[in-house]
Amino acid sequence: MQVTLDKIYGFVIQYGINFIIAVVIFLIGKWLASVVSERLEKGMVKANMDKTLAGFFKDIIYTGFLVFVVVTALGQLGIQTTSFVAIIGAAGLAVGLALQGSLANFAAGVIIIMMRPFKVGDNIETSGASGIVKEIQIFNTILEGSANRQIIIPNAKITSDKIIILRS
Repeated sequence: MQVTLDKIYGFVIQYGINFIIAVVIFLIGKWLASVVSERLEKGMVKANMDKTLAGFFKDIIYTGFLVFVVVTALGQLGIQTTSFVAIIGAAGLAVGLALQGSLANFAAGVIIIMMRPFKVGDNIETSGASGIVKEIQIFNTILEGSANRQIIIPNAKITSDKIIILRS
């Protein structure tokens, strides 16, 4: 009986400390991810970055940081993390390929928001459409055309085509 209790005590000492350290790593990492992402968002907003874009980057940074923290905590528990990293990489590649068109529109939206080739209220002609810019969104731009037509153009089309700004 004493041998069994000694084995259990040894097991608890060996893995209990690692478990406590893993929980501490997770809690501190989660808190740090929250603080870092919040401060980066505030900095981006202060730098006059679009609030939607800043919020999106905040979420991406928080999620990436949290994944890193979880993998680190699992490594502290003695779990081999190389397979997790490979799975995360493969999932990222699959998502990237599946969202290829959306990611192109997102990247183009970031370019339009950052470079400001035109602004809301400008009368533009692009991608075979013309009208007054009503809204610049992260994935598309909305124009008001003639006869009260609303024209929604994917941002990737706008950045890959010429943009004519019509002056009155």
